[in-house]
Amino acid sequence: MVFDNVEDRIKVIKGDITKIETDAIVNAANNSLLGGGGVDGAIHRAGGKEILEECIKIREKQGGCRTGEAVITTAGKLKAKYVIHTVGPVWKGGENNEKELLRKCYYNSLKLAVENNVKRIAFPNISTGVYRFPKDLAAEIAINEVVNFLQKDTSITEVIFVCFDDENYKIYLDYI
Repeated sequence: MVFDNVEDRIKVIKGDITKIETDAIVNAANNSLLGGGGVDGAIHRAGGKEILEECIKIREKQGGCRTGEAVITTAGKLKAKYVIHTVGPVWKGGENNEKELLRKCYYNSLKLAVENNVKRIAFPNISTGVYRFPKDLAAEIAINEVVNFLQKDTSITEVIFVCFDDENYKIYLDYI
């Protein structure tokens, strides 16, 4: 798949998102913003208490984060400047607006990135772990939403899809 003027701004790597040096990394958070398993737990552990403290302040102000929405905090001890927390949908068979909610995760994260002058951003494979979103469909939605966004916005210079496992890595490479 070839995309006009954006292919040089999209990268796929296999690795650990907590070790990526970039302006912002995206956290596949839960609604509570208090950390959990998978990517969420790894980011909170590696980033330290500063992330949790800011998440608690956000919870006090707005009561957590709704599915498809995004909020931003410091990155604490991570190599990034910010963590953008977005809550992906739990897959329930595809008849509960899951595709649109996942699309919103990417859009709202990118919008928040632009608002905070983020030039380089790294995404995990949102909702494909314990939330059971089909990996092929999640990759298609993620890449299409990022491409659509980058075609309209030139302020973001690099989007990195960081795949933790071989399966997601191969799927993303097939789409790019």
